[in-house]
Amino acid sequence: MSDVPVFDPILHAPGRLQIGAILSRVDEAEFAMIRDAIKVSDSVLSKHLKQMEEAGYIKLTKAAQDGRQRTWISFSMTGKLAFRAHVAELQRLAGG
Repeated sequence: MSDVPVFDPILHAPGRLQIGAILSRVDEAEFAMIRDAIKVSDSVLSKHLKQMEEAGYIKLTKAAQDGRQRTWISFSMTGKLAFRAHVAELQRLAGG
């Protein structure tokens, strides 16, 4: 095994790593919940989600709830596998 870290450039950014951590524990999460959990603005979260969506890591679903349009985010299988691999690499580096 190589000693050179093999990070996923999409997931390595702290905000996207936090999003991945949230999504790894649920089937789907609502936009506002993620925004509040990682303490970013709507626009910052949207930029993170766009990068993850373009990489095929997440799926966005829009649906009306309580009279408002809401966005739900879930990992795709590709995203789940990429997140697991990225976390495994972090654990390897940490000696875990």
